Amino acid sequence: AYERTCRYFARKSNSVVVSVGYRLAPKHPYPTQFEDCLTATIHFMRTAQEYGVDPSRIIICGDSSGGTLTAAVAQALGNRRDLPKLRAQILIYPFLQCVDFNLPSYQQNEGVPILLKERTVALGLKYLNKDLSVMEAMLKGCHVPEDLQLKYQKWVSPDYLPHEFRTRGYKPSTRHPFSKEVYTVIKPMFEPVFSPLLAEDSAIVRLPEAFILTCEFDVLRDDGLLYKKRLEDHGIKVTWCHLQEGFHGTVFLALFGRVIAFRS
Repeated sequence: AYERTCRYFARKSNSVVVSVGYRLAPKHPYPTQFEDCLTATIHFMRTAQEYGVDPSRIIICGDSSGGTLTAAVAQALGNRRDLPKLRAQILIYPFLQCVDFNLPSYQQNEGVPILLKERTVALGLKYLNKDLSVMEAMLKGCHVPEDLQLKYQKWVSPDYLPHEFRTRGYKPSTRHPFSKEVYTVIKPMFEPVFSPLLAEDSAIVRLPEAFILTCEFDVLRDDGLLYKKRLEDHGIKVTWCHLQEGFHGTVFLALFGRVIAFRS
């Protein structure tokens, strides 16, 4: 499915593109996908010159859940002394946090194809091989304990979004009581491999320069905006591109077969 996209990037940027065919859930449970991406990246970094690649110019890239994996791999490589330093990371409308499914972008775009709000949570639960019965409680925010709520609010909050992203039909969400049962089921979601936005400052500060693409009509828009803020707060250079007419999947669909056309 992504071959055309990868060929396009290789041709337009005059660079070597390596696509990782990581094993998929639910047959291969989480975090197999992250481990496959990390293993492939490390192997390539060690053998880059065999492919005519300068080891100091390696960039990792992914879109949607691939953006999650890109962010997680970049964090995992941050303190490695036995490998070249990553040149950069490219995150294309990434999923980055499981704390708040009522951020403005989730409210504004909950029914916008192709990534509906409920579908986002359902895919996350399937990825972890968990039962979908906890979905409604998660959408209400019942899955986050008080101590973690306090910890994460300094990274995940509508207050950190530029004002223009909070205007279109956004209402601050009401708090619902915490459910220990739900938390017990979804606890792995708070690991930085699943939610890279929740990584400690010590991991964020070591990250390479980033390019982040967000789309206005995408439930994941605010994940990208909040990660941009975290990186910039730690002095990491971020190039940000926002597609005002864009929706989740824009880049892939634009390069896949040119079957459909749209303004963004």
